[in-house]
Amino acid sequence: MDNTYDIVIIGGGAVGCAIARELSKYRLKVAVAEKEPDVACGTSGRNSAVVHAGFNNKPDSLMAKFCVEGNLHFEEYCQELDVPYFKTGKLLVAFDKNDLETLQGLYRQGERNGCKGLFMLTAEELDRKAPYVKGIGAMFSSNTAIINPFLYTIALAENAHENGVEFLFNHELTGVNKEGDSYKLFFNNGLKETITARYVINSAGLYSDKVSQLFGINKYHIYPCRGQYLILDKRISDLIDIPVYPAPRKGIGGLGIHVTPTSDGTVILGPSAEYIDDCDDYESTRDVIDRLLDEASQLIPDIKRKYVIGQYTGIRSKQAPEAEGGFRDFTICAEEGTHLINLIGIESPGLTSSIPIARHVCSLVNQWIPLTETGTFIGKRKAPMRFRDLPDSEKERLINQCPEYGEVVCRCEGVTKKEIKDAIENPLGTVTIAGIKNRTRCMTGRCQGGVCLANLTEILINEYGYKPEDIVYRSEESKYYTGRVK
Repeated sequence: MDNTYDIVIIGGGAVGCAIARELSKYRLKVAVAEKEPDVACGTSGRNSAVVHAGFNNKPDSLMAKFCVEGNLHFEEYCQELDVPYFKTGKLLVAFDKNDLETLQGLYRQGERNGCKGLFMLTAEELDRKAPYVKGIGAMFSSNTAIINPFLYTIALAENAHENGVEFLFNHELTGVNKEGDSYKLFFNNGLKETITARYVINSAGLYSDKVSQLFGINKYHIYPCRGQYLILDKRISDLIDIPVYPAPRKGIGGLGIHVTPTSDGTVILGPSAEYIDDCDDYESTRDVIDRLLDEASQLIPDIKRKYVIGQYTGIRSKQAPEAEGGFRDFTICAEEGTHLINLIGIESPGLTSSIPIARHVCSLVNQWIPLTETGTFIGKRKAPMRFRDLPDSEKERLINQCPEYGEVVCRCEGVTKKEIKDAIENPLGTVTIAGIKNRTRCMTGRCQGGVCLANLTEILINEYGYKPEDIVYRSEESKYYTGRVK
C-alpha cells in the first residue's frame, strides 16, 4: 500500500467531503482521514438540516458570501448527487415590536447579502400562511429548504470515492512530523504505518484547533456549544410544513429554538445553546428538554409532549466565547510558512456553504499546486432507491426478482432486507448501526428501533459473520452487546 498522498483532508463531515469531491476533479492523490468509522458522525449529522438563505450573516463576511452562493445552487447540487431537497421556505416570527424591528433589520441585511425571496408578513398574512403559528408578524424566506444531512454528506463522500479519493476511517490524527516538503502523519488507529502528505487540509470541525496545534499553530480556540433537539412523531407533520423560527435574540450563540419539519416526515424542536467544556459531551438534560417543549409551544401551541419519540444532541464549533455570544466569521486560510490550510469555526451555515467553501479551498490549493483537471470526473451519483416510495407494480417486479425486497426489517419506515444489505455493503466500506440507520431510515420511526434493531443484529450475525460484541452503534466506545445475548 502506497501511503503517500498529495493532499490529506482531516475530517469527514460535510465540508471535508465536499472538499474531497472538488479535489477529485484534478490530477491529485487525495485521502480523507476521519477519526470515526463513518462520515457525518459529528456536527454534520447533528443539526437542523436546513439550507439557510444567508440573511442572518454579517454583510461582506465569508459566512454571508458562501451561504448565499450555496443556497442559490443547493437544489442543483442535490440533483447531481441524487439527494432529496425540499424548498419549504421559512418563517421568522415576531411576538412584540422589538422583534418586528429585528426582522426589518434582517430583511435589509438579507437584501445587502444578495438573498432572494424575502418578504415581510403582517399578522393577517402570517395567519393565512401558517394558521398554527402565533405571532404579530413575520419574515418569510421563500428560498430556505430542508435536506437530509446524512444522505448529503454520504453522497459527497461516495461521489468523491468514485472519482478516486480514499477514505481512511478510524484514523484520529495524533502527531505530525515535518520532513522536507512533506508531513508525516501519525494516527491513533492501532496500526504502526504512517501517512505522508505534501499538503494537509484541516477540516476537523470541533477538533480543528487541536489539529492546528499539531502543526505548531496555536492561535485558534474552539468553544463547544451544545444544542439539544427533540424529534416529534410523523402524526404532527400534517400540521407543520415549514420551518418556524422566533425572531433571533442577541448573544445566545444560535438562532433560537425553532420547529422544523424534516425531509423524512418527522418534526424536530431545538436547538438549545449551552457552552460546555467537552467536545464529546452529547448529554441530554431534562431541564433543557422541558424548555424546548415550552418555547416550541409558544411558537406553535398544538405541540405537546405526547408527540416526542426521540432526541439527539449536536455541538457547534464556535470561535466566539460565551461572554461574547453570537457568531464569528469562518476562518479559512493557507497558513504562512506551512503546507496547511486551516478551516476553523465552521458552524452554521457550514452545511449550506459546504460546496462554495470547497471551491474556495481549491483556489487556495491552486496557489501551491497548479490544478489540472482529470477529464474523467463523474459528477452525477445515483442514490439507492427507497422501496416504500415505489408504485405497487414496481415493488412486485422487484420482489419477484429478489425476494429480500419482500422482507420488511423496519415496519415504521418500511425498510426491506435488501435495502439493509445494500447499506451494509456501501461503497465506503463502513458498517455501524448508525451508518445503516442513516442510509436507510431504519430505527428512526415511532418505535425507535424497538423491533428492527433485533432484525439488524440477526442479519449482521447470520449473513455477515459478525459477533455480537463486534456490533457498534457509532464507534468502538458504543458497543451494543457486552456479553451473551439470546
